[in-house]
Amino acid sequence: MGVRDDRVRRPPTRLVLCGSLLRVMGNLLAGAAPLRGRASLELLVQPFDYRTAAQFWGSTDYRLALDLFAVVGGTPAYRRELVSDDAPGSRREFDGWLSRRVLTPSAPLYREGRVLLGEDPSLRDVGLYHSVLAAITAGETSPSRIAGRIGRPLSGMAHPLSVLTDGGWVERHTDAMHRNRTTYEVVEPLLAFHHAIIRPNGGALDAGRADEVWEREKHTFRANLVGPAFERLCRQWVRQFAGSDLLVTPAEVIERGAVPDPSARITHEVDVVARSGKRIFVLGEAKVGGRLGRTAFDRLRHIGGLLEARGFDLSACRYALFAAEGFDARLHRADDEAIVDLPRLYTGT
Repeated sequence: MGVRDDRVRRPPTRLVLCGSLLRVMGNLLAGAAPLRGRASLELLVQPFDYRTAAQFWGSTDYRLALDLFAVVGGTPAYRRELVSDDAPGSRREFDGWLSRRVLTPSAPLYREGRVLLGEDPSLRDVGLYHSVLAAITAGETSPSRIAGRIGRPLSGMAHPLSVLTDGGWVERHTDAMHRNRTTYEVVEPLLAFHHAIIRPNGGALDAGRADEVWEREKHTFRANLVGPAFERLCRQWVRQFAGSDLLVTPAEVIERGAVPDPSARITHEVDVVARSGKRIFVLGEAKVGGRLGRTAFDRLRHIGGLLEARGFDLSACRYALFAAEGFDARLHRADDEAIVDLPRLYTGT
């Protein structure tokens, strides 16, 4: 029988815990959890950004890349394992790919939107969270409008919205001009697609009518999914990739914003606002369908005038148009005006 020698050095042991549910993994290190204070590294692996996702899918057609991102986002597993390594090679192939890989009941992605929430054991009333997600996807982005849509009191919205935000499925946005104006956005694209397209058409899709459903729901896809995704990408481009010719200095806030117009008794929605304090660096409009032209620039300049009247400094402001379908060929721009098309959004600064 050997004698134990405590002087013998043993190799250090590292315990690596991995998981896809942010709430579950976060609870391992929170409060009175046994691992509290014992972690030497807490690494949050984010999905690919839209540029990396396009490269990963092999999409050199940027309009196709945008549509794909509006369905599957930047999750790597959705590129190979769950679609059997099948990817559309052109926009002409997108409809067929979507029908067989996302809208067919036998396809793994068909139920993925339902499974994502079901994996979290802390979500007891899963139906409530799906209802909240469906309301946000339909365009009801403020807490009061979400409450009205699902028939719940406003006081009951704080908890489900907090849970969905903590889980990384929803993002909370504070208006660039109004700290008290809060909106929510579904940032897991497949969840948004599930609630906009799959869930409302479950009966027809289960009956094998994927092509018919898709033909009917294309407009919903463009308006409720691609449009918001494009706006989000434009703000991300300004934040991460824009050159100094557009953003002269890093901005504290890059968000959407609402600007009241008392004389017209309306409120202007601005898709991209970059500001620091009272200084406005970028006012931008983003549009997926149709070309943008002089009228869009004039609208932004009018909004800029409203902001100057409220005491904002626009001396370094750039007015920017973001368009997936391009711009009016006759458009003439001033020195403080910029246009950003899909090639620039995906490869330029």
